[in-house]
Amino acid sequence: MSQLIDTAGNQIVHHSPATSGACSMRHVIQKCMFTLFKLSVIINALALIIVCGFVLYYGAPAISWEFLLENPRNAMTEGGIFPCILGTIALSYGSMLIALPWGVATAIYLHEYAKPGKVVHLIRLAINNLAGVPSVVFGLFGLSLFVTVLGMGVSLLAGMLTLAALVLPLIIGASEEALRSVSPTYREASLGLGATKWQTIYRIVLPAAAPGILTGAILSVGRAAGETAAIMFTAAMFFSPLLPQSIFDSVMALPYHIYVLATAGTNIEQTRPLQYGTSLVLIVLVLSMNFMAIMLRARMQKKLS
Repeated sequence: MSQLIDTAGNQIVHHSPATSGACSMRHVIQKCMFTLFKLSVIINALALIIVCGFVLYYGAPAISWEFLLENPRNAMTEGGIFPCILGTIALSYGSMLIALPWGVATAIYLHEYAKPGKVVHLIRLAINNLAGVPSVVFGLFGLSLFVTVLGMGVSLLAGMLTLAALVLPLIIGASEEALRSVSPTYREASLGLGATKWQTIYRIVLPAAAPGILTGAILSVGRAAGETAAIMFTAAMFFSPLLPQSIFDSVMALPYHIYVLATAGTNIEQTRPLQYGTSLVLIVLVLSMNFMAIMLRARMQKKLS
């Protein structure tokens, strides 16, 4: 690269052929990477559209008020899935009532109070590893601890605790990242005005981090609602004509209901429309729960802005 000065005193920069070639190569690589990113987004979107369209096409004919509001009959070949819907909602929100406070409290301790060191590093490593553990392992853990050792039996409470353990690493990670995104100047200004550390966290940091924490809660609700392996040992039952009377009763759930209809039913071909209809209801239910949480997050972000 060489520099010349024109008559007006301005510098004129000339790039050498080698420099121009390197710049063009970087632009080519950048375009290729952006193309790959766009292609991956298109593939994921198409896969989602195909799956949802397939379920909608085969499941929509089964949807009716009878299907949504009645109990199953005749070995689950007739009737509806009302107990399954209630069971799924109870398991999902019950697990969040347990996991969200514990997850946020753990994230507050790790980010605001714990001193960096080997112990904290090991705790974060364990949390990250737990997030990748298959759900069937959590199901066996819940069976051993909650169902057998603590004597809860196959019940709604055992299922909620198992799902809470399942989504806890996700909530901790999202909450800690949300706390980390809050500007340090917020904390410094609050402490400078005489507030205690807990007052700063409770009144300043947590409200600012709430949208990010709700993002973790949204992902957790969706995962809890769609889990089968974690509840088949701890909470779900094959069939019940009655609704659960307490948290110590077992429940029907949409994911396990789909599994039973597709693999262990007495008339699998006859219940094929019910399988797709139940899958469609599960997708709509998860989207509805996520939509409500997203609306709440948007309202909180509006108040903070």
